[in-house]
Amino acid sequence: MNLAKLLEAISPIEVVGGLDREIRSIAFDSRKVEEGTLFVAQVGTAVDGHSFIGKCVEQGAAAVVLSDRKYLPETPSGDVQGNKGTTYILVEDTDEALGLLASRWFGEPSKALTLVGVTGTNGKTTIATLLYKLVRGLGHKAGLLSTVVNYIEEEAVPATHTTPDAIELNGLLRRMADAGCEYAFMEVSSHAIAQKRVAGLDFDGALFTNLTRDHIDYHKTFDNYRDTKKKLFDGLKKEAFAVTNKDDKNGLVMTQNCKAQVTTYSTRTLADYKAQILEEGFEGMELQINGREVFVPLVGRFNVSNLLCIYGAAMNLGFEPMEVLRVLSTLRPVNGRFETIYSPKGWTAIVDYAHTPDAVDNVIQTIREIKKDGAKLITVVGCGGNRDKGKRPMMAQIAKKGSEQLILTSDNPRDEEPAAILKDMTDGLTEEELRSTLVIEDRAAAIQTACTLAQRGDVILVAGKGHEDYQIIKGVKHHFDDHEVVRRFAE
Repeated sequence: MNLAKLLEAISPIEVVGGLDREIRSIAFDSRKVEEGTLFVAQVGTAVDGHSFIGKCVEQGAAAVVLSDRKYLPETPSGDVQGNKGTTYILVEDTDEALGLLASRWFGEPSKALTLVGVTGTNGKTTIATLLYKLVRGLGHKAGLLSTVVNYIEEEAVPATHTTPDAIELNGLLRRMADAGCEYAFMEVSSHAIAQKRVAGLDFDGALFTNLTRDHIDYHKTFDNYRDTKKKLFDGLKKEAFAVTNKDDKNGLVMTQNCKAQVTTYSTRTLADYKAQILEEGFEGMELQINGREVFVPLVGRFNVSNLLCIYGAAMNLGFEPMEVLRVLSTLRPVNGRFETIYSPKGWTAIVDYAHTPDAVDNVIQTIREIKKDGAKLITVVGCGGNRDKGKRPMMAQIAKKGSEQLILTSDNPRDEEPAAILKDMTDGLTEEELRSTLVIEDRAAAIQTACTLAQRGDVILVAGKGHEDYQIIKGVKHHFDDHEVVRRFAE
């Protein structure tokens, strides 16, 4: 693509060098730079891409996008490996520039799709995934960008982040458009919004789930976290739609400056989309949604909210209500989201991704509402390393309060010492509570202990990892799947 044409996507402050040249690729990783590459120097949390500009020029970069003026030469650079010099483009924000340039590079694929983003603390994966399945069940081609896995129609593409980097993201959207997809549903994380990975995307709709404590290690304050999420709604065009959770105190905050058409959902108050549980068991729920009854193979009040959000999105997309409910009744839980495993020994295990205080509380309350009187709830939970330490004692407190037996264990310790993480969790418990709490660092041993303690009718909650099939210990990734371990000891 011609550099001048590519740069129409951004507003450079200054350009040193020629614009009439061909760009062969775009990269923000200096290791991927070769002759003809446009290199975007991003300022990361650990590494500043500007320090690699010299290396990229040596490797034949045709152009460099930068935001630090001290790296801008006064005159165009000379011939490098056959190039006619390197062009330097000064911009205010290289993160935003990368998103805009990536969109232009791939032919603005989001404009060829009906793109719906889902943001919030909990529920993003369930909502995005079930919307993808719903639309396909209604006979339309669709794509999915999620924490668990990405899909281009039926083709599964491994997911590395909740929201991919701008280049990978636009590349996947391009593949969806080329495959004939009409719709794309994506989780939009707060990191992705803050780092402007979604800059340049044309959202036709945005959905808000809820907001509870998470990622404070990155955003520093809850207000920063909330305001980052809000930017997705602030940026919606007038022709778009927004669906927000009226049961969450931040639900209407999200849409305060939103130009799009706003609708709401609630299980407790007046809203555009309402629902109530008529019957509930581990197999599913009989619901009434906007006056119509439907059985869904999901459980929990949090899933009632998720389903209302999905229903609201489907209404805004113009689908027929009864057809939507018909397909919803066939959809199964997402991998690692309140997945039920039945043991021949008579107890039940729930594997769930719950890794925030609110999510753990929601799952525990759901189990307590469904389980039989006299049955015990045995909870196995840990906290991830290199993440928000403030939520660790809170999670232990919530799990202890709602369980007959609590077992604290490792999650993904990453670069931290597992014992130190567990100490942070136990700091949230009183001495009396500690005496009846088991602390077993080895996660497999913790799950085995829970299975051994469980009697007929009891319920085991294994929380924190859900769909993940690995543990990261001292920076090394090891295979570990909660489902596999539970099934091993369920027999």
